[in-house]
Parts: sequence; C-alpha cells; structure tokens
Amino acid sequence: MKVLPDLYPTDFDTPPANEIILPQGLIGFGAFNRAELLYLPDNLPFLWMKLSNPDSVDVLHFIVIEPGGIVPGYEPEIFDNDIEQLGITSPAEAMILNIVTLQRQSPVEATVNLIGPLVVNRRTRVGRQLVISNYSRYSSHHALVENSQATVAVARTT
Repeated sequence: MKVLPDLYPTDFDTPPANEIILPQGLIGFGAFNRAELLYLPDNLPFLWMKLSNPDSVDVLHFIVIEPGGIVPGYEPEIFDNDIEQLGITSPAEAMILNIVTLQRQSPVEATVNLIGPLVVNRRTRVGRQLVISNYSRYSSHHALVENSQATVAVARTT
C-alpha cells in the first residue's frame, strides 16, 4: 500500500494526542516503547520525538519530520503485513515520520532516513519503525538541502 506522507499539524494540537506507543521500540532501541511528539511552531518542519523507557529514567530525543511537501516524490510503500499489524485501513490513517540526522558543525548538511520511517496509525497512535518495500528508490542519508544550496549557505556563514 502506498501511504500519504502529508503533514497534518492538527494531530499535535492537544496534549493527549502527542503520545505514540511503539510496542517494538525503534530499531536498536527496543526498550524505548513510548514516544512523545513535541510540535513547536518555531521549529517547523521539524518535530521533536522524546522516547522513554518505562523501566528506567532514560530518555532519548530524536528530530523527525513528516516528509510531505519537504521531500519531493517520496512515496513509501509499506508491506501488507506491516499495514495489517498496525491496523491501518486507509492511506490517510498512516502518519509517516522520518528521523533527521544533524551534523553538529554543519547543520545545513542534515540528512533524513527515507528507508526506515516510523509509521504510526493516526487513529490508534500505535506505530513501529520499519523498512519500506520500495527501499531501493531511496537513501537512509537523503540530504534535506541540495548540495549547491548547502555550499552557498556555508559560504555565507564563513
């Protein structure tokens, strides 16, 4: 099934709606199975995802985006068994979140993982990170800013 990666900021308007349950956690962080999305208008299109482990006080933070309107042509296809496990019945029910990696010395070189998005059922708020079926079309280090634009931005700051 192809899913709609469009941004729906109203999903984060009320505090109870910003929690996501991740029964399997993220890849490499299986114990962190609760997430809170922080929608800060000044930081758009970026959202903060705060992961917590119910068995400890440990907390992880990730920057994520909903790729609609940001990554042209991104059309992730999800395996049918993943859709079924998440209880998604229509493409509009799927919230797609992609993890962003920032370079401390050069934030303009930020990349986004398009291969392993977090897919969340908007209705149940249950999600999981998975590998999309059309992964060969995308990169796990997709540049958010084209290289020519990044070079100009870096030149302006030096």
